[in-house]
Amino acid sequence: MTSRHPFRPRGKTVLNQLEANKQQWIGLHKSIDTWLQERQKLLVQYCQLAGLAAAERQDKRLPESNAISDFCETLVDYVSTGHFEVYDRLMAESNSQAEQSRLEDELYPKISASTEDALAFNDCYAEISNESELSEFDVQLSRLGQKLEERFELEDQLISAYAKQL
Repeated sequence: MTSRHPFRPRGKTVLNQLEANKQQWIGLHKSIDTWLQERQKLLVQYCQLAGLAAAERQDKRLPESNAISDFCETLVDYVSTGHFEVYDRLMAESNSQAEQSRLEDELYPKISASTEDALAFNDCYAEISNESELSEFDVQLSRLGQKLEERFELEDQLISAYAKQL
């Protein structure tokens, strides 16, 4: 089965944007630094699953189940860290009630929706046992990549809003 991912052309762009953001926000908050490192790990694993690291390869086989499981674990860790550590911490340290309300009304519902998408992907693929369960994997991985890209943009808005308050 061949795999084609619409997220592929932007994969390196997303990694480049992450690197620029890390440089801009380094030292802003320890939890942000750690979270951006986790994002980088997630992106690298995504790219490996999508075949970005081996784009020149002729071999387009689907990834091994242990690579998928590792990615799913990183994915769940990343979205959990966002919800249960970073968002709450940034909101607690917010200086502006108006900005806090705006973020809660505009960003959190969209981020929460992407969390549901990530958890659904995890539910489907975290414990894959045979190749027949992978028939829609490349399509689902591509959709997840698009959702992650949107999520990263929303999270960057959250971090940027926090940085402006300092």
